[in-house]
Amino acid sequence: MLPVNSGGHTAYQDFLLVNLRKHYPVPDSISPSTWDIIDRFWNLDLSFTDEFMRDKYSVFGPKPRTPSCMQRSFLLSIDFKVSSLTDWAAQLKINPLYAILSGFEFGDTPGVGTFYDFLNRLWDSDSDNLSSHIHPLKAKVKKPKTKGSKAAPVEKVSVEQLLPELENTVFCIEHQPYGSLFQLYKSEFLDQSVSKGLITPDSLALAGDGTPVVTSHRERKHRICDCASKGIMDCKCDRCFSQPDCDIGWDSSRDCWYHGYDLYMLVASDSESDLPVFPLLSPASTHDSHGFLHCFFRMKCFLSGYHVTKLLLDSAHDAMPYYEYCRRAHITPFIDLNEKRGIKLPYKNDFIIGKDGVPVCREGRRMNHDGSEPSKHRIKYRCSLASRKYGCSCEHPCSGSKYGRTVHVAMKDNPRLFNLPPRDSDAWKLEYNARTSAERSNKREKLDFKLEDGRHRSTKMWYCRLYHILMLQHLDAWDMPFESALRKLILQAA
Repeated sequence: MLPVNSGGHTAYQDFLLVNLRKHYPVPDSISPSTWDIIDRFWNLDLSFTDEFMRDKYSVFGPKPRTPSCMQRSFLLSIDFKVSSLTDWAAQLKINPLYAILSGFEFGDTPGVGTFYDFLNRLWDSDSDNLSSHIHPLKAKVKKPKTKGSKAAPVEKVSVEQLLPELENTVFCIEHQPYGSLFQLYKSEFLDQSVSKGLITPDSLALAGDGTPVVTSHRERKHRICDCASKGIMDCKCDRCFSQPDCDIGWDSSRDCWYHGYDLYMLVASDSESDLPVFPLLSPASTHDSHGFLHCFFRMKCFLSGYHVTKLLLDSAHDAMPYYEYCRRAHITPFIDLNEKRGIKLPYKNDFIIGKDGVPVCREGRRMNHDGSEPSKHRIKYRCSLASRKYGCSCEHPCSGSKYGRTVHVAMKDNPRLFNLPPRDSDAWKLEYNARTSAERSNKREKLDFKLEDGRHRSTKMWYCRLYHILMLQHLDAWDMPFESALRKLILQAA
């Protein structure tokens, strides 16, 4: 039998009012923090869920639970910090408030299997994961040499190769396993935040950042070959992984290894509440420079009506292809420079730049032009006295190399070094300060809503939990009336 909710959101509000009068006739018996949650769900209309999920049920069999009530109950479990569905199903049976807020009659609440069945309907794939359980061993991330720095990327594809490939790829939300989750999130929460003026899609400033999501204390895998019986213990054969979409990465903030995902989040940096726009879960070893590209170009396809005008990223994204893309797409980049890619150049104290732009060494000799590197937007100069055969004939050579001292000078059209506004201006610093909105959003998901407490084994469950946390972030940002209308109605009845 197909689910039916003829009364829509009004029917839920009437149900909530009648049952709160019955079980909680004195509103002061409920704490103020709980009343804040009650008021938000009282005003939250989830009627679209019933319409959207109608085709996901069969016309045969017993009458199912109302999809909007199931979704509301799952949202409440996260809001009340109950991370286990088994514990939540038990709480519904003993706590009238949880059952009533969900939209269920107290004493007639769904079991844990009903919740898992509902979440299965939100996942548009027959597999619970994005990849097969059986795959080769992955390259391990190397521990960085300096404390607090990020690990070097393990990807064999460079940013220069990956960016044009993803830019020319058309992603369809209907082909994504999390497609239904995204549709519910967009229609009932993201679009509502846009209509309330919290996000401006016509001129969107995006801040991006990746954060580790720990799913287990260790990587679980077992052999499927017979190499061990032959005495070969270090074979490179495929393994069967318990969590195939996860691997081992390096957490630079805690200086430790972890097993799980890398969550890349795109946030509207110009919103007052650091509202999330689009998330993507990747293996833990994924470098932020790659995670951003996969996340950004999917968002561009799924939210085609959004026009990005600014990108606020940290130094992990400081690569020339980013700046060249921003120039083509008419996006203003606010990206912090990475010292490893050429900020503190060792030759600055050894030479000066002449009025014609040619470097002059400390002995007062003009250096010779020795070619250019258009891909890096720089010109190369070389010592005028250096010989490839005899070395440098200067009495006080700047370098011990036979090739002689070389100096790279940025071209005038270098989009990496010459920004508008300039990096040393107050306007640039003021705009870049908003990049921390991505970090604050990640903090809300991981600490306030306890994302990592899920302890799930499948990507399906992690995406279900993640998207519903994003929904709650938007819900918390919506302004509520100063005086509770529901509370007034209960007091009038009393």
